[in-house]
Amino acid sequence: MSYKISEFKIRTDDDSVSAITFLPDKPIAIYAFAHGAGAGMNHLFMKDLAHELALLRIATLRFNFYYTEQGKKRPDTAPVAQAMVERAIHTAHELYPLVPLFVGGKSFGGRMTSQLLAENHYPYIKGVIFVGFPLHPIKKPSIERAMHLKKITIPMLFLQGTKDALAKIDLITNVCTSLPRSTLVKVEGADHSFKIPKQNAIPFLAKSIRDWMSAIL
Repeated sequence: MSYKISEFKIRTDDDSVSAITFLPDKPIAIYAFAHGAGAGMNHLFMKDLAHELALLRIATLRFNFYYTEQGKKRPDTAPVAQAMVERAIHTAHELYPLVPLFVGGKSFGGRMTSQLLAENHYPYIKGVIFVGFPLHPIKKPSIERAMHLKKITIPMLFLQGTKDALAKIDLITNVCTSLPRSTLVKVEGADHSFKIPKQNAIPFLAKSIRDWMSAIL
């Protein structure tokens, strides 16, 4: 399966950020894929998952948050990050209006997306995909960060490592049980970065996303 890579800028009111699409032939869907707090859109994990999804005919649009684009380490405030997610979502829909759109991201990127969707409705979005939802800080188990998820009415997919220090598996399981439109896929032995000794989790993650999307579509 071949795919086209396109790099461009997403324009905002005051600036712009880098973005990139992996577009396979006849995509079944596109995923607006926001990065985590500690790495930008070109982190190896982000690139590898986008590549694997493209092989399954799922396009991706990756983009930087402002702080990443500016070379800063401290993440943007929630309102600023959510505004960037919204702009990326609109960009994906404008570029490929006939391709079913899914949104979400890795860790911080997924949480900023869900916080945006908890307060806003976009009728063209088919579902949300969390690649490691950051439920709580390390060694501070809590479910407070998940409370806003109850406001989201579209399907949600949670991909979670069973050894994720930012989401104790029993807690994230209970959270998903309380959300009627959620699906939890556990990745045995994986940490928050989806690292597993002597294994590559990327193909499993991509296939899980493709199967879940297919069931919705």
